Amino acid sequence: MMVPTHDASSVIAPIQKLVASDQPGVLAIITHIDGPSYRPLGAMMAVLADKTRIGTLSSGCVEEDIAFHAMEALTRDEIKTVVYGRGSPYVDIQLPCGGGLQVTLIPQPDKDVLRALCHRHTDRRPTTISVDMQSGAVSQAEAGETGRNGDVFSVHVEPEMFFYVFGKGPEATTFAGLVQSAGYPNLLLSPDDETLLIGQKAGCQTRHLTSAHFPTDISPDAYSAILLFFHDHEWEPPILLSACKSPAFYIGAQGSKRAAELRSLEMEALGLPRSELTKIKGPIGLIPSVRDARKLAVSVLADVLNGG
Repeated sequence: MMVPTHDASSVIAPIQKLVASDQPGVLAIITHIDGPSYRPLGAMMAVLADKTRIGTLSSGCVEEDIAFHAMEALTRDEIKTVVYGRGSPYVDIQLPCGGGLQVTLIPQPDKDVLRALCHRHTDRRPTTISVDMQSGAVSQAEAGETGRNGDVFSVHVEPEMFFYVFGKGPEATTFAGLVQSAGYPNLLLSPDDETLLIGQKAGCQTRHLTSAHFPTDISPDAYSAILLFFHDHEWEPPILLSACKSPAFYIGAQGSKRAAELRSLEMEALGLPRSELTKIKGPIGLIPSVRDARKLAVSVLADVLNGG
């Protein structure tokens, strides 16, 4: 019996599971797409020897068959490529999207290489895994792009988006809970014990703020989003001042247009150049004038994922 595990918490969750498992396994990668596809080029899935599956490569229509072919590749210890949809010999397996999907199966990929890739990912550094399509040999490099070059197919993996959520009350806890449920790494920072407790119950990492300052031991990177959900807006300027000095790709604060205007004046008074004020987004979210914490959370997350 196949044992599906739809772990979508990280783009390299399949690789992490292969490294952590004491079983042999197979790494499955989408190496070609013809037309529409549910998953992108380079998407990965793992199949362990006990037939446990980690990750998905479609909407659920080919995973069991992929696992079947993965067991064959593992038994023979040979790389294998299968095609679904357009150009496939498996006419009984249909892709609802109408496209074609090529999946390459790599049995027992070098765990030392995979482990190095995981370490770089944990350190929040971009990394690339490359596969020789003839031999199945894998290698890891710092740079590269997803795609095929001759007999080598590469998958570029960037760090996971990290959310730093500052605030107090239902807006902060609802947003932090949403990103946690979506599998994004996050940290909820608040001066309010109840806010922190609700965040902890949702599975979020939390930290108690004792003053209106950005903790000096936290270093957001270019894959970080910093969100402020305060009704007491006096907490915002000192935190935002430090946030603007970071390479975070998204910095935003809850509040009306009037609140955003007053915030900008305070930031200028603290010495933030006017040119830097554009880094701070406010009001935040794709839906204007939202007054419901749940709708605000979805609206803001969509805005961040859209690149702001």
